Amino acid sequence: YFVTILKAKGTLQPAVREAIFGRLESIHCTSQILLFHLERGHLGLGLEGFCQNMELYGHYAENLEQAKKTLQEQVKKNKAFCRFKKLQESRPEFLGWQLEDLLPLPLQRLHQYKHLFRDLMENSSPDSVEFQHLARRWYIQEGWLMVVPTKGEEVKRKMFFLFSDILIATKPCHPLHPLNSDKFSCQAVYPLNQCTVDKVFGHTQSQGGLLSLSFPHKTLLLMSSNQEDINNWYLNLTAAIR
Repeated sequence: YFVTILKAKGTLQPAVREAIFGRLESIHCTSQILLFHLERGHLGLGLEGFCQNMELYGHYAENLEQAKKTLQEQVKKNKAFCRFKKLQESRPEFLGWQLEDLLPLPLQRLHQYKHLFRDLMENSSPDSVEFQHLARRWYIQEGWLMVVPTKGEEVKRKMFFLFSDILIATKPCHPLHPLNSDKFSCQAVYPLNQCTVDKVFGHTQSQGGLLSLSFPHKTLLLMSSNQEDINNWYLNLTAAIR
């Protein structure tokens, strides 16, 4: 209702359209493939394919705030887009929701998928063919690493959790939170099936090192001042990717 028509009409410049909607079309395609498998009872195949595309959601989440800002700018200065936006929002399918309300929906649905998958797996017999197809994930390592920005932003310290197929970046919840003060909030999930890792520096007995993790649409630079720590991360990441 938005992206395809905007492409055809040329109401927005490609770069602006990309800034607002990001990888939304790819996310929609991933969801449709998941639905295709689930409707046929192929939970294992559906879940495996979906997890391989989790990076799309991470990239979308990282750009959501900027997408909202770009959308606000275009509503103010692009009259043609503003008219188109109001016309599409008036469609009965959207139940009065505005585009600003629709943009976060893919991430909200991701939380719903989590509960759906959990319910399906809990009700799947271990002897069933589909249960055997479910990917097994195991914990490998956790620890603090510094995230080095590719642009002129400040270095950020985050807690990372490495599993056999994903790397999770988190930050501590607010210390005054009544329930989650001792917990971590997930910031991004990086699937390892399309990742390559390189040691930028830290080959010698110097103090610490820097790792470069390359994904199809993002490069993650991780640094530690502890030589042994960075070596362990490098070895475990390399093993997980293999």
